[in-house]
Amino acid sequence: MSTERGIEPGPARRVVRAIAVAMSLWHLWVAAMGPPEAMIFRALHLLFAFLLIFLLAPLRCGRDRPGPEDLLLLLLGTVVTVYPLWTYEQIVNRIPYIDEPSRLDLAMAGLAVLLVLEATRRTLGWALPLTAAAFLAWALLFTAVDAKTLLDQLYLTTEGIFGSVLGVSAAYVIVFVLFGSFMERSGTGRLFMDFALALTGRSVGGPGKVAVLSSSLFGTVSGSAVANVMVTGQITIPLMKRTGFRPAFAAAVEAVASTGGQIMPPVMGAAAFVMAEFLGVSYLQVTIWALVPALLFYLAAFAAVHLEAQRAGLAGLPAAEVPKLSAVLRERGHLFLPIALLLGTLLSGYSAPRAALVGLLACFPVALLRRETRTGLGFDTIMDALEDGARNAIPVALACACAGIVIGTIALTGLGIGLTALLVTLAQNSLVLALLVTMVAGIVLGMGMPTTPAYIVMVALLVPALVKLGVATPAAHMFAFYFAILSAITPPVALAVYAAAGLARSEVWATGLSAVRLGAAGFLVPFLFVYQSELLLIGEPWRVVVAIGTALLGVLALAASLAGQLLRACSLPERVALGLAALLLVSTERLTEALGLAVLVFVIVVQLRRAPATAAES
Repeated sequence: MSTERGIEPGPARRVVRAIAVAMSLWHLWVAAMGPPEAMIFRALHLLFAFLLIFLLAPLRCGRDRPGPEDLLLLLLGTVVTVYPLWTYEQIVNRIPYIDEPSRLDLAMAGLAVLLVLEATRRTLGWALPLTAAAFLAWALLFTAVDAKTLLDQLYLTTEGIFGSVLGVSAAYVIVFVLFGSFMERSGTGRLFMDFALALTGRSVGGPGKVAVLSSSLFGTVSGSAVANVMVTGQITIPLMKRTGFRPAFAAAVEAVASTGGQIMPPVMGAAAFVMAEFLGVSYLQVTIWALVPALLFYLAAFAAVHLEAQRAGLAGLPAAEVPKLSAVLRERGHLFLPIALLLGTLLSGYSAPRAALVGLLACFPVALLRRETRTGLGFDTIMDALEDGARNAIPVALACACAGIVIGTIALTGLGIGLTALLVTLAQNSLVLALLVTMVAGIVLGMGMPTTPAYIVMVALLVPALVKLGVATPAAHMFAFYFAILSAITPPVALAVYAAAGLARSEVWATGLSAVRLGAAGFLVPFLFVYQSELLLIGEPWRVVVAIGTALLGVLALAASLAGQLLRACSLPERVALGLAALLLVSTERLTEALGLAVLVFVIVVQLRRAPATAAES
């Protein structure tokens, strides 16, 4: 159930706004002054999430206000999150699993688990709560762990609900979500769209390229694929359809481009912050690792759109509908400054929350600099941005709390170690097989739950096996991260595809298949950086340059093979040759890469020697 549901004007609406604004302001104050003790900080973060979700998502469908049962759950949620604050000294001074928890402790723990499951169900659906419940049932029925020890782990320590994953949501995610809300409310969305139109609108297949470019830009401040689709797709999908793109392909372009936003620095999806926490590195380091794979993803999507448009003979937009780049930069270019400030603050060595805070505080003052961007800005706009940020942070907070149940159960039972050993045994030391298993697991998990918990479960269960088989730790984590994201465009459950198909009024399966074909290079990129860690900018500079060059040629060859178009329409043998060239170019062996380059050059020469009038159709 979405937290975007409206609530009718009146006292309840004012209470929701007050709580949301208070939540945002408190987290901004923490970003500026530093967080309190871990359990206190995380419990208060979860308290705000409970208060908002039980008000915004009533139990009875169709209601526009909370009922008595919702207010009861709200009260209970307040009790179970305030209880650790009240008994904080007792909790931190006890020895977990040795000092017996009281009956009241256990009652609060059981109630907290149930409330987290119910709150997560209301905002994210059944998949994640059922997954957590399955892990709990497995621990209680098939291991030696008893209920008392399990509840102790999940509620009275920082290894369960109040674990480091919820801490990431409290310390990092909400501040960046607020930054995105402030950017959007200050007019940056229009800047991104106009900037993309000015650069690519008049070229072959211009509206499709606008979708790719604008979604990549919007993705820098929004980690949600569906939100990206709904913001940019409202404009780009009608433009694509109007200039001749098939509805299913237009929707696929938007879905793929929007999905890539979660891997696009400087502001990636929530799972990137969790990755930084797991690996013990700065968020800036994660963005450095992600940079080249993200650019490969978007360049491949851009090329696929160009080749499809070229094959279908689709023109760009008329000059009258395309703004001039100079005018866009003159009128709205200053709105890029908050992103520049965020990057500059990160590069100066400050923490990610502090950098996001600096960028956020600059949004409205920068927008006020010019008449074109100050129109409509006021106190209410700031309040709206604060409320939007809190609402948008609720799904992440609850997903992290629920994922904490899974992580706490896995840690207590040792399931992760056992599954790692099993996967290594089944793979029989075959890295390719282990990667394929992890890929399928990521896509399946991502179909039913958001990227962050899907990634967390994979880290607990599968990533250690990849590391044991020789994959560099950053590459193993990025591999899991990518495939948790790519589930958004992988049928049968592909949320970004559903959203885009709804806007394009296209058939979902046709859109999904087009999205898989269009985003095929995205499925190849994770395998590339597993075998060539240079694509994560790890290694000697000359090796990094060579790896980037061959990977770029490889993904472009694959895009041409799937589109059936290079310089001319491709014959079947040419498509097969381009596919072969793509596979050879992504090898780690220099001789194999040279052979792939030779095949690619051969196809280009053949097409150049063939007259356009006799081009073979695929």
